[in-house]
Amino acid sequence: MSQIKNKGWQVAMAGLGINLALGILYTWSVFKLAIKDSIERGDGMFNWDMASLNDPYAVCCIVFAFAMIPAGRMQDKLSPRVTATIGGVLTGLGLLLASFSTSLLVWVLGFGVLMGAGLGFGYASATPPAIKWFPASKTGMIAGIVVAGFGLASVYIAPLAKYLIGQFGLSQSMMIFGGAFIVVVSALAQLLVNPPAGYKPPQPQTAATQNKSAPSNHVMIDVEPKVMLRTRAFWVLWFIYAVGSGAGLMIIGSVAGMASASLGEMAWLVVALMAVGNAGGRIAAGMLSDKLGRLQTMAAMLSFQGLIMFGLLYTGTESVALIVTAATLIGFNYGTNLSLFPSATKDFFGIKNFGANYGLLFTAWGVGGLILPRVSQMIVADTGSLNSAYVLAGVLLLAGAGMTLFVGKPAGATGKDVLAAPAGS
Repeated sequence: MSQIKNKGWQVAMAGLGINLALGILYTWSVFKLAIKDSIERGDGMFNWDMASLNDPYAVCCIVFAFAMIPAGRMQDKLSPRVTATIGGVLTGLGLLLASFSTSLLVWVLGFGVLMGAGLGFGYASATPPAIKWFPASKTGMIAGIVVAGFGLASVYIAPLAKYLIGQFGLSQSMMIFGGAFIVVVSALAQLLVNPPAGYKPPQPQTAATQNKSAPSNHVMIDVEPKVMLRTRAFWVLWFIYAVGSGAGLMIIGSVAGMASASLGEMAWLVVALMAVGNAGGRIAAGMLSDKLGRLQTMAAMLSFQGLIMFGLLYTGTESVALIVTAATLIGFNYGTNLSLFPSATKDFFGIKNFGANYGLLFTAWGVGGLILPRVSQMIVADTGSLNSAYVLAGVLLLAGAGMTLFVGKPAGATGKDVLAAPAGS
């Protein structure tokens, strides 16, 4: 095995590139703003009910999440290369379908179902093969780097989308994105490869001195998905993930509209700045959790985001500085979830079935992304304000931080299999 060429950084950079394309999801608020403007102008193009404005985005989130289950299994058993290629094609086809119609149903099918499935297959293929090439002490860092692309995507997609919509209209812009992403993701997918069976990542010379509180250094077992589903750790992590992701997605899906009152045509800038925070949070939290531990980092980030949600109650839409600051911080805290939870999945349940196991845990991201953005849109339609949604999200985030105390420990942290299936199973 010592003669095997380590392709870890090749795979990590390819995964980063794929996520830079697939992160178009986080530019939904720019697309939604164009649709909302059409509805308010009454130009006859988008005849949607305002309460349904987030439906394509919400459906995309839930399909994305549940597509991760078969996609994770496929990349574990077959190939991340094939799985990612399927993801690129489906994502592109979904955008192309949406480009041909202004019907809510077609947008739900295109942007929601097809693109959501494509995101699931592409995203599931990027992180697992990358972290398999690296030692456990670098799990958080590598996961953070790979998934940072998804968060950072809005930095270029948001202004590009704004420019294309201004030049060609929304429909043709979606067509351009669809064709481009099929090509880009399919090409980068060819660089993804799992390490051969039995491969042992080279250990850093300082491994013996790593912080003992970081559970990633103590994984001793590989848990099957059906066994994982019977553990308390899985379901507590699932709830925390749903809360953390749902609260962030609620704001991400609405941030362009929040900023439009004070920034007008420059509202995309807030989307881009949120993306910078989103990407930075993934890398920073991943590296920090390698040192401090996943659960400690989760608790800190969830608490901070909960406090920010309550702070939004006092942030007027007229203050550019406050909106930019809040958006960047929310993006940062939301982004931490996307590196902490895949890393925790490896810590608690091992690497062998990582793709399938994280796919199951990732359904929490989809459920949270379906419920809280939908609830927030209903609150806005009913009250004209997001204040009640901020309070709800803040309470849930603080509850999630408290629940980190009930997750327990990875099996290897105590040297015995605390995650085993119940007796008689």
